[in-house]
Amino acid sequence: MRGKEFMAMHVGKVLIDEEAIRRRVAELGEQLSKDYEDKEVVLICILKGAVMFFSDLARAMTIHLKMDFMGISSYGDAEKTSGIVKIAKDIDTSITGKHVIIAEDIMDSGLTLLHLKRILMERKPASLRICCLLDKPERRECDIRPDYCGFTIPNEFVVGYGLDFRGEYRNLPYVGVMKPEAYENCD
Repeated sequence: MRGKEFMAMHVGKVLIDEEAIRRRVAELGEQLSKDYEDKEVVLICILKGAVMFFSDLARAMTIHLKMDFMGISSYGDAEKTSGIVKIAKDIDTSITGKHVIIAEDIMDSGLTLLHLKRILMERKPASLRICCLLDKPERRECDIRPDYCGFTIPNEFVVGYGLDFRGEYRNLPYVGVMKPEAYENCD
């Protein structure tokens, strides 16, 4: 058994259902379209977790924009990121003089996004803002906040709608809280 039933049995509860996600992403798209009307925009997806959010957000935006992708990893143990970012896949688009929106799945410690923001600011964009689906402020370790946020959530282990555990659960259509027994004591 490795289908939806398998995934669902490891989710303790649905934190944010499909309809709430759909509504909120549409609202974010509308707000971004208003804020960036008549501007040259590059929407950057942080792979892999933000791909679902990024796709839906881009479709919800009614402005002309370029879309690009960035793969990053941060070093540290499984429990905590160091915030030191390694770029596994860089964007292909020049962002100099353009308005950049980073689409991210979740902001927790903030260390990785703070470092990424510094890297991208060296490329001299006209502006750089972060739009995240989920914000987990209880975990913040530095002074950074999302400029646009879908939902503020408690400090729980979440999966679905792009978020994963060991590469799985990304395709759940909702954001759910993992049962501790599904991830504790895993090698």
